[in-house]
Amino acid sequence: MSLSEEQRVLRHALRRCEVRSVMPGHDAELWSLLRGQIGVAGLMIPECHGGTGSGLAAVQLVMEELGRILAPVPMLATILATQALLCLDNNGARERLLPRIAAGEVTPALIWGEHVPDADIADVLLLLDGDELSEVDGARCRQLTTMDPTRRLCTVDISEAELRPLGRTDPTAVRDLACAALAAEQVGGAARCLELTVQYTSRRVQFGRAIGSFQALQHRMADLHVLVETARSAALAATTPTRAAIAKVHCSEVYQRVAAEMIQLHGGIAITWEHDAHLYFKRAHGSAHLFGTPAEHLARIGEVLLTG
Repeated sequence: MSLSEEQRVLRHALRRCEVRSVMPGHDAELWSLLRGQIGVAGLMIPECHGGTGSGLAAVQLVMEELGRILAPVPMLATILATQALLCLDNNGARERLLPRIAAGEVTPALIWGEHVPDADIADVLLLLDGDELSEVDGARCRQLTTMDPTRRLCTVDISEAELRPLGRTDPTAVRDLACAALAAEQVGGAARCLELTVQYTSRRVQFGRAIGSFQALQHRMADLHVLVETARSAALAATTPTRAAIAKVHCSEVYQRVAAEMIQLHGGIAITWEHDAHLYFKRAHGSAHLFGTPAEHLARIGEVLLTG
């Protein structure tokens, strides 16, 4: 992937955030650094609202880098809520909320589906019901215990909350951006799984040789490299509804495959709590079910193909 100078600077800044994931799925210090010094929350937001207007490519670059380190920060939640606001037909609401998000003053989350990423740590809660967007005050959020301890998911009870209608937005655009952003995150995780596996097999000695020198393992890792690169291509091409669905399916399957191979090629050490392998494995399987399962997106792709 060819990067512009601005993207290379952004990637270099994000690579300084190499950390071991913390539980239970939120690193406040890292999030403060990302939104305050690096400005990741304003990438999608146009300059007229205080952002940089960097576009989807910059967002995916950030998501890929965060996926590499399983960063427990509410970037995905911020992306969803921001997209819902950007598509909103109420300019007053955009002018009130987007500059605060871009400046890192507030962290938003979007109630859209049964499980809401990072709802309990959000400063602004938005509800997407059909194509109607509302601001929510007084909701009760409860963090869920999930398989993936690095992803914070919540249930949100709005039965006693105050809803302030903001206007109409585009749920299809929200869904497609969610799939594109998640696909990039999955690519980052899969790429890191492969890197860790190559590193381990290069230093693990058996029968007097590094096991990575055995041709059978070299072939397996070459196949994984091809999978990661095709997943990256699919993610970067996710600029239409159909391509976003394809990226969601392919990147979900690739991440699960590469994470599983990492477990096998690391051997017994990979199933210990101290090793990161299990965290990537859990993130891979948990991510596959966000914003619709691969099977659901395959059905959507099939409908498009049948209707021409």
